[in-house]
Amino acid sequence: MQRESARFRVVINIGGLATGFVGTDLAIAQSLERRYHGYLASPLAPATCEFTVVRATARVEGDNAGVEITHHDGRWFIRRGSLSAEYDPVAARGSAHLDDRPYDIDSLLRIVHTLLLAREGGFLLHAASAVRDGHALVFAGASGAGKTTICRLAPPDAVLLTDEISYLRPTAYGYTAFGTPFTGELGIPGMPISAPVRAVYLLAHGDRTRIEPMRPAEAVRSVLRHVLFFATEPESVQAVLNAVCQFTRSTPVYRLEFRPEPDVWERI
Repeated sequence: MQRESARFRVVINIGGLATGFVGTDLAIAQSLERRYHGYLASPLAPATCEFTVVRATARVEGDNAGVEITHHDGRWFIRRGSLSAEYDPVAARGSAHLDDRPYDIDSLLRIVHTLLLAREGGFLLHAASAVRDGHALVFAGASGAGKTTICRLAPPDAVLLTDEISYLRPTAYGYTAFGTPFTGELGIPGMPISAPVRAVYLLAHGDRTRIEPMRPAEAVRSVLRHVLFFATEPESVQAVLNAVCQFTRSTPVYRLEFRPEPDVWERI
């Protein structure tokens, strides 16, 4: 964190896209540094986008407030709970009123990254992911489908990228999964590493382990159900749809029913 006349700049790098935060409220700066310590870049590093942040005047209790995102005059406007922000994608600059609680900051980062990734051909997926043997395995599913269970069953040589929100974007190696600080039930941030995606598994509990390849149209529909995207602006929605179609054309997608036993990792 860089301080000058009680001013700070914190840069958080997730998935190779850096978000800068500048302001004067040091409690917000400290919260950023604690929450994202594994993903901090130099405060002098260039940022993909940058936000001036100030403390929200009203604190909204609870983490279940709905997301409202609107787009007009070339700017994005974001509201969720205590968080309110606006962002100019041409200038790559924005401003935000937020609390110093991790939830507000997580919300802003997730929403902003969905918008940044849409133009990169990538997306956030409600999925766990881990690296094993140099490749990433992605496990998608709604709450209760088994993401936390599959992470707990992982062998010692698997490195967790996330147990909640997978970060997927195209690179020179095809689609790559990146570690994220966004946590689910395990409460453990993923490692800030990346690896090419080998396969996606749509999870379901079963009485035995069963793996079935999904047909292309079914794979697109199934992956889309788990994409995190809050905006309704047609161009951005189309960009996400195109990204998922490209992803499923280049990445095998399977339905995985499994019992909570360690040998499931050997089967996959």
